[in-house]
Amino acid sequence: MSVDSSAAGTPRRSAAGKAGTTGSKTGTKRTTSRTTTRTTTRTTTKKSAEPELVQLLTPEGKRVKNAEYDPYVAGITPDELRGLYRDMVLTRRFDAEATALQRQGELGLWASLLGQEAAQIGSGRATREDDYVFPTYREHGVAWCRGVDPTNLLGMFRGVNHGGWDPNTNNFHLYTIVIGSQTLHATGYAMGVAKDGADSAVIAYFGDGASSQGDVAESFTFSAVYNAPVVFFCQNNQWAISEPTEKQTRVPLYQRAQGFGFPGVRVDGNDVLACLAVTKWALERARSGEGPTLVEAYTYRMGAHTTSDDPTKYRADEEREAWEAKDPILRLRRYLEASHHTDEGFFAELETESEALGRRVREAVRAMPDPDHFAVFENVYADGHALVDEERAQFAAYQASFADVEGV
Repeated sequence: MSVDSSAAGTPRRSAAGKAGTTGSKTGTKRTTSRTTTRTTTRTTTKKSAEPELVQLLTPEGKRVKNAEYDPYVAGITPDELRGLYRDMVLTRRFDAEATALQRQGELGLWASLLGQEAAQIGSGRATREDDYVFPTYREHGVAWCRGVDPTNLLGMFRGVNHGGWDPNTNNFHLYTIVIGSQTLHATGYAMGVAKDGADSAVIAYFGDGASSQGDVAESFTFSAVYNAPVVFFCQNNQWAISEPTEKQTRVPLYQRAQGFGFPGVRVDGNDVLACLAVTKWALERARSGEGPTLVEAYTYRMGAHTTSDDPTKYRADEEREAWEAKDPILRLRRYLEASHHTDEGFFAELETESEALGRRVREAVRAMPDPDHFAVFENVYADGHALVDEERAQFAAYQASFADVEGV
């Protein structure tokens, strides 16, 4: 069965009337002081009420009607739904293989996206080819949507290059390790897009921990003042390494946008349809000159922060188990099966494709050539530097010492 991995497109529409909100979105429009109340869906668990958020697909796989956001996914076809499912399954398989490779000593580090597939695939498929994406170091699903070969993501984590792909080929910037700095890059790029008069938007990804960084606040200020066409997409996975969100903020993250003068909306980050719809709305708003938007994708990091982290030291198993019931892939599978949009042949074919991807990634990583050990000293200074020359000589002596040991 052939599968179209691209999500449904929707015709451009004016974003007028989308800016001022209370409830799921907050902010003010530049053209009017009137505010409107937005409809949101509240989900509940046995223990306590969940936060108010935009949801189109429940954890049980049932479709929830939403008059505001349904138009952004109204034209989606069964093939495109299967494509979203395929995207999430293959992204998870790639991520699992990368984690295994790190445990086997093939990678120095890995930041898993396990549990965040819907947030990344939904938002990634909402972008247009001419939009520009600024990721952190965990946006493997967004990279997949932008057409970046997954094997290219692994070079930096293996230590053989500084990125592995040309950002301008896919309008997908290199991974950013410095927490929050990419929001500044995205804001500046978006300001340039606006000055060029281009009909495109910019989206910047960051986590709940990065939302506490000064760089992010400065990005909010500049983007609001200059009405930059940028979407700030925060994946709130509940933990900034070992620090829970409630120890970083006294208000929901999406409400922070209100203080900067633009809308914020919280979406169910485990609902791929809701993430697709909300991000489409935000991007269209940016393209139409309405300025920035903050999207908070309320999700959960199922694994460790990185492979150097042990989450069992700071969070309970019961918490993870509660979120496992909201698994984004299982949620969409239930909907596909209930809607009779697929059959067992599709899942079997996808399983075969998934295993083939895992093998390809494993073989590609192990075949990566070691970099020139002395390349690190090149291009530090345009005309050279005595200290760099001294360090190069010291490193050469260090490398030569291993040859003496081998000869003994």
